Amino acid sequence: MNTRASIPLTETHGHGTCGCGETSTESPELDVRAIPHAIRHATVFGAWSAIPAGGSLVIVAPHDPKPLLAQLADRDGPLQVTYLVEGPDAWRLRLTRG
Repeated sequence: MNTRASIPLTETHGHGTCGCGETSTESPELDVRAIPHAIRHATVFGAWSAIPAGGSLVIVAPHDPKPLLAQLADRDGPLQVTYLVEGPDAWRLRLTRG
């Protein structure tokens, strides 16, 4: 007898088909200030890869992340950047996939 429940794979977050049932219309936010510098860009690349076309990711960084933005554009094509807060202690940006 199979007792495993069937989990429907439905999109509810706007970022994929995880099937957890949670819903959100807000852009996910990633505060990279607590992430060790050696893995910070890789962490953002991983989070960005989960954002669908037209979706957004808000990042919080300890400085203006221009090198990271250039790397994202080189890897994945055009993105729209909206500065929400520009320092001095943190930069908060909304990145939107083209």
